[in-house]
Amino acid sequence: MSALPSVRGFLIVTAVVVSVGAAGAFALVLNEQKEPPPAVTLKSETPRLEAMAPVRRFGQGGPGVTVTPPRLLAITPGTVPKGTRYKLAALKHVQKVIVVDAGSVKVAGTAVNLLAVEPAEYRSWTPQAVADQPEVWSALARGELVADTAAARRFGMVLGASYQIDGGPRLRVAASATLGLPGVDGIVSAEVGRRLGLMPGVAVLLHGKEGKISAAGVRKLLGKGGQVLAVGARGAAAQPRAGDQQAAGPPEKQVVRQGSYLELYKAAATRCPGLSWTVLAAIGQVESSHGRNNGPSSAGALGPMQFMPATWKAYGVDGDGDGRKDIWSPYDAVPGAANYLCANGAGQGGQKLRKAVWFYNHSWDYVNKVLSLSDAYARAYA
Repeated sequence: MSALPSVRGFLIVTAVVVSVGAAGAFALVLNEQKEPPPAVTLKSETPRLEAMAPVRRFGQGGPGVTVTPPRLLAITPGTVPKGTRYKLAALKHVQKVIVVDAGSVKVAGTAVNLLAVEPAEYRSWTPQAVADQPEVWSALARGELVADTAAARRFGMVLGASYQIDGGPRLRVAASATLGLPGVDGIVSAEVGRRLGLMPGVAVLLHGKEGKISAAGVRKLLGKGGQVLAVGARGAAAQPRAGDQQAAGPPEKQVVRQGSYLELYKAAATRCPGLSWTVLAAIGQVESSHGRNNGPSSAGALGPMQFMPATWKAYGVDGDGDGRKDIWSPYDAVPGAANYLCANGAGQGGQKLRKAVWFYNHSWDYVNKVLSLSDAYARAYA
């Protein structure tokens, strides 16, 4: 493995047996049954689409956060005392400090370095794209593993696979993200970290102006055995680790992304001749209020168009040409909805359209609500 050997020297090693669980069967239903909706009008329920905020690559699952990225990562052989934490915070140019649990487990004989964090506290320490990635925080809340993207490729981790720890819990690899921390292969929640036996309070992240925090000062406070690694453009995180280049995928395709939901709905509808964009807009409003509430729902539906994973696997599309079919991305989810509706005859209109919307959610009240909103959009944009 390519992480720093000196870091691994003192990390706890736990034997792990790999056991990839088979995918369960899913019914081809996109959402759970909904209660009969109240009467709706465009004016009271749906703002004009061009007045809304621009479409985001990842719809946020919660309030936005201003990130404060780490500039230094320190690893110590023992728990950092509270007094030392205060001294670290008082160092010149240090603006924020967080101490988290860390350690190493073995998966199929290969050591994997993990951080164990409180998700709400740690979210601002991640890159903005990760902080805004709802599947990451949903996975941590469910007690699952979020793998670093490069580590997942290097180790051949399978998203959705579960790994049985000897004498411990099963650990599911639920998401991947570019964490940007040298030697760190994944993150779990603090609760899961305790069950895995990770070492409490041995990893320190420090935020301040890049290149200004004294690594020597941090090292002096941590004492013998502490290691300090730079993070960011000037640090080790910017350097590819062994094997990363070989594991990297092909260059991105030409990416095309609309700037507003209005444009996105109109573009996606062209995938299904005969389907009005207003039907997609109505479904987007009912399902997530145009990306404001992306789930997961109580039934496990995900993303701005609230697909069930099994249905997404069958009908999801790469709508923006970035090489991925991303259930959380509106640029993929909206055209994916058009694809699914079209496969069920929505382009033929009339009763075929009603039945196609019913397939999206098995409720005639849902069908009536969607088509009522669709008509309201059509009148508003006539």
